[in-house]
Amino acid sequence: MADDAKEWLELQSTIGFAGGVSNGLLVHQDGKHVIYPLGCTLVVEDIVSKRQTFLRGHTGVISCIACSSSGRYLASGQTTHMGFKADVIVWDYEAKQIHTRMTLHKVKVQALTFSAHEKFLATLGGQDDGSVVIWNLSTGDALCGSPATMQSAGPAYAIAFANNSDHIFVTGGDHTLRVWEVDEVNRKIRATDCNLGQLRRIFKCLQVTEDDQYVYCGTTSGDVLQINMSTKLFRDFGPQKQKFSQGVNTLTLLPTGNLLLGTGDGTVAVISYKNFKTIKCSKVSGQITSLALRGRGHQFFVGTALSHIYQFDFTSFKYTLTTACHNDLITDVMFPRDSSELFATSSNGDIRVWHADTGKELLRITVPNMMCHAVDFLPNGRAILSGWEDGKIRSFYPESGKQMYIIHNAHNKGVTAVAVTSDSKRIISGGGEGQVRVWDVSPQLQTMREAMKEHKGAVTCIKVRKNDQECVSASSDGTCIIWDLVRFVRNQVIFANTLFRAVCYRPDECQIITGGTDRKVNKNQFSITSSDYSRLVIGRLTMVARSGN
Repeated sequence: MADDAKEWLELQSTIGFAGGVSNGLLVHQDGKHVIYPLGCTLVVEDIVSKRQTFLRGHTGVISCIACSSSGRYLASGQTTHMGFKADVIVWDYEAKQIHTRMTLHKVKVQALTFSAHEKFLATLGGQDDGSVVIWNLSTGDALCGSPATMQSAGPAYAIAFANNSDHIFVTGGDHTLRVWEVDEVNRKIRATDCNLGQLRRIFKCLQVTEDDQYVYCGTTSGDVLQINMSTKLFRDFGPQKQKFSQGVNTLTLLPTGNLLLGTGDGTVAVISYKNFKTIKCSKVSGQITSLALRGRGHQFFVGTALSHIYQFDFTSFKYTLTTACHNDLITDVMFPRDSSELFATSSNGDIRVWHADTGKELLRITVPNMMCHAVDFLPNGRAILSGWEDGKIRSFYPESGKQMYIIHNAHNKGVTAVAVTSDSKRIISGGGEGQVRVWDVSPQLQTMREAMKEHKGAVTCIKVRKNDQECVSASSDGTCIIWDLVRFVRNQVIFANTLFRAVCYRPDECQIITGGTDRKVNKNQFSITSSDYSRLVIGRLTMVARSGN
């Protein structure tokens, strides 16, 4: 094989943010970069130029991240399959390489944090693991570990080190709040449960004051508790009357001592550390999962579960949306014919049109609570075509996103694939029941011309030849069928031990390329009356991906 054939494709940029990761958006200590997870990759992005660097090494979706106090190290934990161990990776920020890999927790790493002087890394396992482990950063070995909670309590969700000691940290979770002390000599950690009196809370986030006197705890009840770290006693809480709706998901301390917090209903608020009264308040779209201060807090970033990133100016408390993407499966990606400047993506509830060079969102078409399986542009550029799980084909104007027409009951089990002929007068659609249907369409009238029944499973992709006389359809039943669009009969069929997910013609139309799930690369020759075709099956080449994963 030639050397140039062995070269890997280089990833230039991504559009997305894993908003579901708690505290998954960080600002580096240099104040110039933001750090966030995206699937199995950790992204370091320049705030001004938007240039991205990708840190790869995880085998599963990243579930938590942390940055050391000096910014020298990054750490990330992952989720893996049941019964397997989940990795923790410590990254050298300057070299953008793996410093050490740590493996001990089962299934999921829930949270992690660096000690004040970067001596230790504390990691918290998920519900299937239930342990807290202290790692020596210089050697990469586990110093000690212990169950994170008592048997009578639920799982732990958050962990935070003290700001002036490498040997004190706090964990919080489902009716549990504990202060831990690291005994480095005897290789043990000892926990003391905090006395909360009659209060019962589920803690989602923790923040220790700079002098290590108090720890502030955000709860699912919508209030913040203040705990004395020396005595382990509850001191105060608030707001006591008008609690924050849907809980306090994340909080951070401001240089003034006040608290900046984010809630489940999208509220961003500054509250006083003295009486917990709200000083400033604003609201964004989606559940807030991350808050990250830039510098001394003149700016800060907010990450939400809808995969949005907002940049706030603290003085005016006004914000701008800097990053937006789908927060669910991306079911289809499509470029217009003979153009590479724009592309469209479909997901649960919406279709979005993007500018390829800048990654900016140009148009959003929303159909609430409905999965869009397929999207395509009309070759004449006058409409965006889409197939939806309710069995309807919807057409939209590309400039405004307004609806042009709907084909009702196009398929019984949802429209799973769509394609358009080069004259923009015919639509070929595929359904979950396995039928391929041909439609004569215009803005005023849409009629079905023919229904072709061969597939036994859902049609996953359809592509039309340039002469509009043939099309090829891929199906999850393991077949690809080449159809005659003049006589509406099958010309040829391909069988394979795979679930086909994508298909396309080569530009010269002498081959068809199919993508499936068999994880093999094969090339087979077969012939039909008009021309010869060959097949290339590429495993796991699908149009389906997660934005955050």
